[in-house]
Amino acid sequence: MARVLAVSSHVAHGHVGLNAVVPALQAMGHDVMAVPTVVLSNHYGYAEVGGFEVAPQKMTEIFRGLRANGHLNDVDAVITGYLPTPEHVEAIADELARLGEASPNVLYLCDPVLGDDPGGLYVKPELAASVRDKLVPLADVITPNRFELAWLTGADVGTAAEASGAARLLGDDVSVATTSVPAGDGLLEIVLAGWREEDVIAVHERNGVPHGIGDLFAALYLGFLLEGYNESDALAKATGVVEEVVEASLNRDELQLAGLLPDVIRSGDG
Repeated sequence: MARVLAVSSHVAHGHVGLNAVVPALQAMGHDVMAVPTVVLSNHYGYAEVGGFEVAPQKMTEIFRGLRANGHLNDVDAVITGYLPTPEHVEAIADELARLGEASPNVLYLCDPVLGDDPGGLYVKPELAASVRDKLVPLADVITPNRFELAWLTGADVGTAAEASGAARLLGDDVSVATTSVPAGDGLLEIVLAGWREEDVIAVHERNGVPHGIGDLFAALYLGFLLEGYNESDALAKATGVVEEVVEASLNRDELQLAGLLPDVIRSGDG
C-alpha cells in the first residue's frame, strides 16, 4: 500500500477530479489524502453548477495541518489535476519542494487539466502557462491528452510518432503517457514515452463517454506504477480498467464506478 497526496477538484455529485482519483486509488489498496482546489455541485457539463474555489491560502493551511501532524512524512506519491489559478500552482509547487526535501523519492504525477479537442483551452492562458512552466518541470509522470501535449510543447501532435517526439521535449527523466492521439479507422492511441520504455495502445473512439476518464486514467496509471509494474504493464492495466468502465458508462451522465472498480481491478490481476 502506498500513501498518495491527491490535489484536484471535488464535486458533490459525480465522478470527476478527486471523485475519480480517490475511488480508483482506494480500490487498488492505496491510502489517499485528498485536498480540493474547488468544491462544486457537479461538473460543468450540467446546466447549473454551484460551488467555490478553495483559496490558495486555505489549501496551504490544509497542507500545513497535514504536515504538522506528520501525515506527509511518509508520502509515496503526489497527483495533481484541475487547478483554478496560477496562485494554486504556486502553492502546490511550494509544497512539492517541501516534500522533496523531506522525501526525495516522492513520485509526482502531473495531470495537466488544460483543454481538449475540439475546443482547445478551457482554462485561462495564464493558468496553462503556469502549469507548463512551474509544475510540468517538477513532474516524474505526465498524463496529457493530445491537445495538452501539443499546447505544452508547441509541437505538432497528430500521430503516435509525433506524440512520442513531442513528449521527449518535456525532458529525458519524465514518463509521459499521452491519451486521445488520433489513429484513423475509429481508433485512438495512448502513447507512452517513458523513462525506459515506449509503447502504443489502440482503443476504439466512442461517443457518449462521460466526463472524468482522464482523471481516472491518471490515477490508475499512478496506482499501478506504485504497485511496482513497469511502465508498459502499468499502461496496459490502466487502459484495460478504463475500457471496462467506459463500456459500463456509455451514454450515462456519470462514470459508473461504485461497485465496479474493485471487481475490474481484481479481475485484471487474475
